[in-house]
Amino acid sequence: MSLKVAIQMDPIDAIDIAADSSFRIAEEAQSRGHRLFYYTPDQLFFREGRVLARGWPLSVQRVVGDHFTLGEMTEVDLSDFDVVWLRQDPPFDMGYITTTHILDMIHPDTLVVNDPFWVRNYPEKLLVLNFPDLTPPTMIARDLEALKAFRAAHGDVILKPLYGNGGAGVFKLAQGDGNLASLHELFSGINREPLIMQKFLPDVSQGDKRVILVDGEPVGAINRVPAAGETRSNMHVGGKPEPIGLSERDREICARIGPLLREKGQIFVGIDVIGQWLTEINVTSPTGLQELEAFDNVNVTSKIWEAIEAKRA
Repeated sequence: MSLKVAIQMDPIDAIDIAADSSFRIAEEAQSRGHRLFYYTPDQLFFREGRVLARGWPLSVQRVVGDHFTLGEMTEVDLSDFDVVWLRQDPPFDMGYITTTHILDMIHPDTLVVNDPFWVRNYPEKLLVLNFPDLTPPTMIARDLEALKAFRAAHGDVILKPLYGNGGAGVFKLAQGDGNLASLHELFSGINREPLIMQKFLPDVSQGDKRVILVDGEPVGAINRVPAAGETRSNMHVGGKPEPIGLSERDREICARIGPLLREKGQIFVGIDVIGQWLTEINVTSPTGLQELEAFDNVNVTSKIWEAIEAKRA
């Protein structure tokens, strides 16, 4: 089976080919004989009933500094493709949301991965609210007094933007920390979105586990350990990936959320687990493929493509 595959992602020239999951997805697709087309989100548009994009035929190679080759820029109708990958990074802002609305118009005749309707309705920090018994105490609020009351009830907390990513804007606030009002003022000056506050989990010092699920089934995990002096474990801010296996608790969490992810067309998902608690379900642009494959010596990306190929067959 040879599929026509379009990848909507951030500029390909700036990626780290040793870590980028979108690159690994493209590399595996190419090795399986699929034809690649690449475009950036700003080149996606709707015109007179058609979903179009301006971009380039793409080939990739694992050579630092020479990792991609583009054909001639051209305009394509995305309904002519078998698969479109929604792979740009958050923030999950109105620009991102608009791309999900546009891609919704061609799905499922063209398979969009992950399903854009449910990406829009299940962003990382909101889908977990459906599973309160699996998550630490959590609050989403705009009101400062409500945030103060939550911290008074739970002691040390994590405060972060509801639609952020990569550890940006994440703060640990101890019970006596006097910066909550100032941070609330800062965030309020940036946008009108609520904030998310969670009870701080000391187990984060031992790592924040990223578990990868393919079509609702767990296929492995990596542990991301914060750098010295850091609370955040994201690899974007210096978290160190380490090999780790799946615990019984991880499997319990996956068994609970997996059927919903599969039903809603979320083929490639990365969840975050600290200690015994689920903290995020990442569906927009999950990472961790290359680290997991290196640690476990297994081709996880082939499992993703097998799931896609089965749906296209």
